[in-house]
Amino acid sequence: MNAAPLKGYLRKRHSVTKLVVHLVFTTKYRRKLFDGYMIKQLRESFESACEKLECQLLEMDGEKDHVHLLVAYPPKLAISVMVNNLKSTSSRRLRMLNTHLTAQSKAGLMWSRSYFACSAGGATIETLKDYVNSQSTPD
Repeated sequence: MNAAPLKGYLRKRHSVTKLVVHLVFTTKYRRKLFDGYMIKQLRESFESACEKLECQLLEMDGEKDHVHLLVAYPPKLAISVMVNNLKSTSSRRLRMLNTHLTAQSKAGLMWSRSYFACSAGGATIETLKDYVNSQSTPD
């Protein structure tokens, strides 16, 4: 089998997948906490957490009160588990490296409990619908 068409896909013994999710995390009360240096620290923290979860951080950037992540993940990993892990490890690391953050919140919470998650595939829904509809149904 030619491996070139499967470049970028996660190949396991019984499956071939390419699952990518777009995540957005906001700070608690949309506080404007981050500067460029802290965004860099967050990227390093997310990369480290992704490695432990067998994920891949494809892209990451943010502004003063939120971050966007594009993460490729294995099918065995629930997005909610990934989100909880990414938030907890990044919060812990950022508070450790930036001691002024604990003064921002009495409870020491950095992230809002909510998050945005959206599947991010290479094809549009319309393209996929057309492909499925074009299959030859046997008589």
